[in-house]
Amino acid sequence: MTFVELSHPITDGMVTYPGLPGPAIREHTSRAASTAHLADGVSFAIHGIDMVANTGTYLDTPYHYHQDGADLAALPPERLVDVPIAVVRAVDAPSVGAALLGDPGRLWGHAVLVETGWSRRWGTPGYLTGSPYLTGDAARALIDANVALVGIDALNIDDVTDPARPVHNGLLGAGIPIVEHLTNLAALPDDGARLTAVPPPVRGMATFPIRALARL
Repeated sequence: MTFVELSHPITDGMVTYPGLPGPAIREHTSRAASTAHLADGVSFAIHGIDMVANTGTYLDTPYHYHQDGADLAALPPERLVDVPIAVVRAVDAPSVGAALLGDPGRLWGHAVLVETGWSRRWGTPGYLTGSPYLTGDAARALIDANVALVGIDALNIDDVTDPARPVHNGLLGAGIPIVEHLTNLAALPDDGARLTAVPPPVRGMATFPIRALARL
């Protein structure tokens, strides 16, 4: 069994999105301090992290845009665990409309992951501006195709200059979670892989980092 890592690692101070603070990772209990209470040669470390929820590769729940939508603790596991993947190839396309999604029957019930190639810029200033995105008609087509989840390897699934945010508003309104800032989508086959992308079940939170893994 082979797994492909689809998440960016979280590192101290990294920038995920313009204007959001980077995470601060700290040592709460050092190995040296822990030895005072343990047998010779035994130690442990405990760390803490202060961060906004939209850090690294993260998942948006319906609650992110809709007050009555499911939060992290209420997400249906069938949308997140061992879900069949359909990859949409849209490398270097400035936007992804319904026509680029292809046959709706191929997408039915799948986690649809859109490869734009933008993740090549991760960690550089170029990642933060001019990112590709999905269009409103693409969101409507995905809803009609009854997809389980939608992900993208870019800064935002919406056009950040559009205050209506039709993709977030539409997909999340239909109960479809969104994953942003994916990576390594080029390593996946178009079909046949399966996705697991699970956040912690925090009540009252709308977004959170995940570790997204594809099983080949």
